[in-house]
Amino acid sequence: MSEWWRDAAIYQVYVRSFADGDGDGTGDLAGVRSRLPYLAELGIDAIWFNPWYPSPMDDGGYDVSDFRDIEPVFGTLAEAEKLIQEAHNLGIRIIIDIVPNHCSDEHPWFKAALAAGPGSVERERFWFRDGRGDGPPNNWQSRFGGSAWTQAPDGQWFLHLYSSRQPDLNWTNPAVHEEFADVLRFWFNRGVDGFRIDVADGLVKEPGLPDVTDPNGRLPYSDLDGVHEIYREWRRIADSYPDKRVFVGEMWLPDPQRFAMYLRQDELHSAFNFDFLSCPWDATRLRQVVDATLAAHAPVNAPATWVLSNHDVTRHVTRYGRADTSFSFADRQHQAPTSLELGTRRARAAALLTLALPGGAYIYQGEELGLPEVEDLPDELRQDPVFTRTKGTDIGRDGCRVPLPWSGDAPPYGFNTTGTPPWLPQPATWASSTVESQTGDPASMLELYRSALQLRRTEPGLGDGPLDWLPHQPNGVLAFTRDGAFACVVNLSDQPVDLPPHTEILLASGPLDGARLPRDTAVWLHQATTPSSS
Repeated sequence: MSEWWRDAAIYQVYVRSFADGDGDGTGDLAGVRSRLPYLAELGIDAIWFNPWYPSPMDDGGYDVSDFRDIEPVFGTLAEAEKLIQEAHNLGIRIIIDIVPNHCSDEHPWFKAALAAGPGSVERERFWFRDGRGDGPPNNWQSRFGGSAWTQAPDGQWFLHLYSSRQPDLNWTNPAVHEEFADVLRFWFNRGVDGFRIDVADGLVKEPGLPDVTDPNGRLPYSDLDGVHEIYREWRRIADSYPDKRVFVGEMWLPDPQRFAMYLRQDELHSAFNFDFLSCPWDATRLRQVVDATLAAHAPVNAPATWVLSNHDVTRHVTRYGRADTSFSFADRQHQAPTSLELGTRRARAAALLTLALPGGAYIYQGEELGLPEVEDLPDELRQDPVFTRTKGTDIGRDGCRVPLPWSGDAPPYGFNTTGTPPWLPQPATWASSTVESQTGDPASMLELYRSALQLRRTEPGLGDGPLDWLPHQPNGVLAFTRDGAFACVVNLSDQPVDLPPHTEILLASGPLDGARLPRDTAVWLHQATTPSSS
């Protein structure tokens, strides 16, 4: 279909950790290119790449020093162009990250701003301000911990809502608008099919940069109305191309109606659904999130998206094995008691739930292998600035970024062919988690994902479209139909439940108990008749 993003299964590639083609211990574009057949066989429709631009890697590439090139550790611009073409030849579209809220302190613009001094044109591209007394201009806090302001050598302060090496760009300056419009065209002209927009809600700051008075209320640097005009500018650029180019927003917003405003027909095409990701493994709460999500998207005719994990959050196999199965940045529950057996069983059921819901779905690399969070990384090897800026009180996000295991029975598990240790160490227990060991095993997580993604393409009711809840279900059971014939049933109760009337079992996340669905198990069915909705 022309609006391909409405029901796409999109696979997230964190390049450093996907596959290492040159054997230096860091993933790269050569590694990705060598594994494109694997992704095609998995059954995904598009790849979303985390930032692949030149970067000092203070924040995993989200500190960009050049938006029009490739990080040399990853490869070259020519190689990226080959990758885009090779993916297209396999029917896979390419989405790349864009980071418009900030850049690296090594970006030429910021180096010029430091050199030019107060009052210069160069500093107007950023948020340089004089301090308040002996301190920063206001009380804003970095999302990575500590003050959001750092003092330049000449005494002025500059704003960084993230690391001190990620100065915020000033979107009141026309030069910033012009720069990013050119960056969009640069990559669109090379065949990129879309952009995932980092911190999409944060570009516009309240005039005067006032203090935060209520940390739990509306913030003067998030979700201001002026941000929408930026995305209208961007949408006009995307729509100027003959084939469909798309924008995907990253916004952590508590208000579903405010969230949906970004998805109006002249703004972004879709956005990540973090309420679903953060939701505990609870039938009532999950149904509330699904209903609220679909209700918020309906007025703007935007497709919902469903995601369980990404490069910022604790992997869901680990989350689902805990007493508290929700996710919050305020408490990653590091070293909380975890049953990986329970977490894996629930993750298998969650995969079928996610891939049966209306709209698009995102798969974070390694979730198709059932990888858990790696929580026992040595402190001296952690690289996330969250860990250093909070002095270890927040262990950060490295545990979900450990390089993938492809083959073999010991590290580096085929991540490279040279035996070079990966940039983050892999557990010694991952031999049974490799692509090689799971391929062909009908009980493996990998084959469950392959089967589900194949059915998702062939079942007419799946992907975009309506959802009707099946009535009269036991407590703790989610059950819905997509077209009257296809049904998904998930048992989150503590007892087996009877399957609804059906003509065929298409796929189950675990063994069934005769005609009963065990706890923490999901099943896809064909029904004989169209049920009434509730």
